[in-house]
Amino acid sequence: MTWQTPETFLFEGHSIRWGSLGEGEPLVLMHGTPFWSYEWARLAPLLALERKVYFFDMLGYGNSDRPAGDVSLGIQNRIFAALVESWGLERPDVVAHDFGGATALRAHLIDLVDYNRLTLIDPVAIRPWGSPLVQHVKHHEAAFAGMPGYMHEAILPAYLSSAMKREATAETLAPYADQWIGDGKQASFYWQIAQMDQRFTDEIQDRYSEIRCPVQILWGEDDEWIPIERGRELHSMIQGSDFISVPGAGHLMQEDAPEAIAFHVQAFLKSKGRK
Repeated sequence: MTWQTPETFLFEGHSIRWGSLGEGEPLVLMHGTPFWSYEWARLAPLLALERKVYFFDMLGYGNSDRPAGDVSLGIQNRIFAALVESWGLERPDVVAHDFGGATALRAHLIDLVDYNRLTLIDPVAIRPWGSPLVQHVKHHEAAFAGMPGYMHEAILPAYLSSAMKREATAETLAPYADQWIGDGKQASFYWQIAQMDQRFTDEIQDRYSEIRCPVQILWGEDDEWIPIERGRELHSMIQGSDFISVPGAGHLMQEDAPEAIAFHVQAFLKSKGRK
């Protein structure tokens, strides 16, 4: 499947790549890590039948620039706030996964970006977080970045497949793995992990009661990266939120259960709630 982010937005000298599909009220899709906007490749065209769907690659991911500098959650919310302004959007609907969830929450609570409705899919939002690989790499980033490429290419598919409940084929994994293989890409993979810091969610975790829009939380029942108990805890912290557990889905629900995302997002967008 061909997936492109043909447009460019400049943020503090860095190129952020993005694209859009369809016409209508705006709907923004936000990817997680170590993924990129391709994770929405099957869902974006479907959602674009009724909406104008925006998607982008975070700084350090996909087709966006990969600087040897800040690509942490601390900069991603600022980029997203600037993107929303550049698109001329007021109170868009947002669907955000994993790190995209943390970015959407930070942009809302810190940068005061308002949403109409917010769907969070297995978001990074509740302490503690970080897979065993993440914790290990954070202490040995240079060693991983400089190890032989064939070792990295062996680790990467195994790590990515653990995000899915269904058995992942080489064809399924390739679009996610390929963005981290090759000159400079291996180092950027470990560089973004080294900058994962819980303080970026600590800054907002006690402020979830301040969220100003209806929230729906979808969580894979078989998420091995962030257990579903974190989702239930988040649900209890966001007053009036809806919580839906999705059977047969791991952390990357876009691959395990895209039909569940489509159904619940479309129903949520059409539901009545706070405006």
